[in-house]
Amino acid sequence: MATLSFPTPAPPPSEDAEKLKKAVQGWGTNEKAVITVLAHRNATQRKQISQAYEELYKEDLLKRLESELSGDLEKAVYRWIFDPVEREAILANVAVKKGSEDYQVIVEIACVNSPAELLAVKQAYQARFKRSLEEDVASSTSGDLRKLLVALVSSYRYDGQEINTKLASSEAKILHDAIVNKTFSHDEIIRILGTRSKVQLNATFNCYKDEFSTSITKGLSGAAKNEFLSVLCSAIRCITSPQKYFERVLRNALSKPGTDEDGLTRVIVTRAEKDLKEIKEIYHKRNNVALEQAVAKETSGDYKSFLLALIGN
Repeated sequence: MATLSFPTPAPPPSEDAEKLKKAVQGWGTNEKAVITVLAHRNATQRKQISQAYEELYKEDLLKRLESELSGDLEKAVYRWIFDPVEREAILANVAVKKGSEDYQVIVEIACVNSPAELLAVKQAYQARFKRSLEEDVASSTSGDLRKLLVALVSSYRYDGQEINTKLASSEAKILHDAIVNKTFSHDEIIRILGTRSKVQLNATFNCYKDEFSTSITKGLSGAAKNEFLSVLCSAIRCITSPQKYFERVLRNALSKPGTDEDGLTRVIVTRAEKDLKEIKEIYHKRNNVALEQAVAKETSGDYKSFLLALIGN
């Protein structure tokens, strides 16, 4: 469930646009007014506000906010104001440009989204950047990592609920053999992860645990970590339990010295309208502290206020 709260009915878009115009006029910006409006409007409403603002004031709202805000707040608002599909296309492009440090973002987009959602992101990517996501992922990677990431972003998985238990058992054995032999980049691993439906993969991972008395991620954790293995583990976690995966990202972001604002912002902004409530519950159970408390402790100022508003505080 979402954590985003917004008024029903919402004020007219023109009224919200006027409030934002007043917030950015004159000396200094009224960040609190910007947060009050934008952190409490859903994707459709934000789009309507942007359109109304441009019609009324003949300027682009996003560009105006970029020029008026700064730091972590500016980055968070920039990501938030976009339509979710276009936002993920932009996140993917930033990740491709950054390279190895951000390949996890590509995995999230490829493995958490439904087949239809992933297709929509790829279409938005192509429309915005005049290249395909597959093309950019391939050109920025090499070797086994390229094979895995391109397979994941190229996939259009079957989205039904049917499970082939015999296939799940046989492919669990294929995965186990590859892990035992430490051939993690085996073509069969990439084929299985890149083609099977999520329900079929979860059946395979369950068979793996039943037949070999350990989870597949624990089987992989015994190997020396490298970039390929890190991406492989993330893909499996995103497929088996996206909420647990995102809790892990938040935990790591908040526990790092100085805080990983990029990871923190990404999870809160992308999940606030989807399943952040479940992620919050997992976080609380796992860390014995509410996500709101952890965010309030590790952030400050208007950036903190914006994130807490999206979390539902």
